[in-house]
Amino acid sequence: MRKQVDPIIDRYRGDRTAIVAILHEINAAFRYLPREALERVSEQLSIPLSHLYSAATFYRSFDLEPCGEHEIQVCLGTACHVRGSELILDALSRRLGIKPGETTADSKYTLKRVNCLGACALGPLVSIDRDYHGHLTAHQAERLLEAYEDEDA
Repeated sequence: MRKQVDPIIDRYRGDRTAIVAILHEINAAFRYLPREALERVSEQLSIPLSHLYSAATFYRSFDLEPCGEHEIQVCLGTACHVRGSELILDALSRRLGIKPGETTADSKYTLKRVNCLGACALGPLVSIDRDYHGHLTAHQAERLLEAYEDEDA
């Protein structure tokens, strides 16, 4: 863990004000924030572990549990919701066999519901691995997921 976390901390030269950036890099490297990594940051920067957990739970972009290889975010903001994003979320949930907030048993997919992806004109909107797919129907979202599954096969 030290080999992976220490270089991230070092890039910020011990700057305690860069904690969110440090956590983002760790989250990207591991696809979540492992407790051991948070303990290392706490130790190296002399920041209480409780403060790191506070930041990690405040920002929705951090995960405290391992995420799948592919992160699927379904926007449920007002513009997307009125255009049927809940139906999309339900269809993807059924197809993957998981509830929002869960990861498939094979660790391939994590399904998340988000309040806004910031592209309301494209609603309903789904993000897969930070690639935005807009104006979707539930059927189109399932076909999109099939394309990812085919790539992984």
